[in-house]
Amino acid sequence: MRRRDFIKVIAGSVAAWPLAARAQQRTMPVVGLLYAGPEALDFAAAFRQGLEETGFVEGQNVKIEYRWANAQYDQLSRLATELVHLPVDVLAAVAPVAALAAKQATTSVPIVFMIGSDPIKDGLVASLHSPGGNITGATFFGNLLPAKRVELLHELVPNAKVFGLLLNPTNANAELESSETQKAARALGMQLVIHRTTTKSEIDKALTALTEQQVEALVVASDTLFYPSDHIAEVAARNHIATSFIQREQAVAGGLMSYGANITESLRQQGNYVGRVLKGEKPADLPVQQPTKYALVINLKTAKALGLTIRPQLLDIADEVIE
Repeated sequence: MRRRDFIKVIAGSVAAWPLAARAQQRTMPVVGLLYAGPEALDFAAAFRQGLEETGFVEGQNVKIEYRWANAQYDQLSRLATELVHLPVDVLAAVAPVAALAAKQATTSVPIVFMIGSDPIKDGLVASLHSPGGNITGATFFGNLLPAKRVELLHELVPNAKVFGLLLNPTNANAELESSETQKAARALGMQLVIHRTTTKSEIDKALTALTEQQVEALVVASDTLFYPSDHIAEVAARNHIATSFIQREQAVAGGLMSYGANITESLRQQGNYVGRVLKGEKPADLPVQQPTKYALVINLKTAKALGLTIRPQLLDIADEVIE
């Protein structure tokens, strides 16, 4: 066999090695975790739990490289490329913009996402059942919930006439959330005021404007820009604005309510998939995981601070009431 052909054979064989086998050459596999928002230790803990279910424990037999974009989405492409070049054995991306940045950075490194949008419409996978390519993950389909969130907030604040929507126009779901929220508000005979913000510094300006426009109830769109949410909830409550979020943690932080899937569970699923990929399974063969339940959480303490009396029927249907 000629030397050139021999080299080709060897190179092909190396490319075909399972991820775990290649990782052993570096002592332990490396996972890159790319998150579009600020550092979120609770999110990272849920991700690591999923990894541990497959036998991978950080610091023992797997290394995790963290990259937090802090809602500076223009940094995601650089961070994704940086992780690919380390290199990492699997790239885990949280949020649609992070997943898209990861996809643009590599077609060979396996990618496992956790997003709140439709991965087919986002162009991440061919189908939910058979993702194809090097990408799979979990979605909580937060883009399907705007109308329901408006209806529930209206039930909690029935006398409100002016609703507000706070969203990031750069989010893949922005247009859909805007149109669906407008339809729901119109159906209930309410006026809707929309404020678009792309940076943390613009949030306070938006909240001030919403107060001046006499907004009484505010729907906060799903976006890493709005995490953590305690400041938004606090400022809104101080100005007698009831808030609706998508995640339980946001209601715990002071929002009046949240309605959505269990994000922690989606992150655990993401970590679990990363572990399975490290063991040799292919992303193309792993169906995109979806939520089985959406939960309503009501913060009764916030309701009292706003001077609201929540009907017993609503408290009965809530999955959780924070006293």
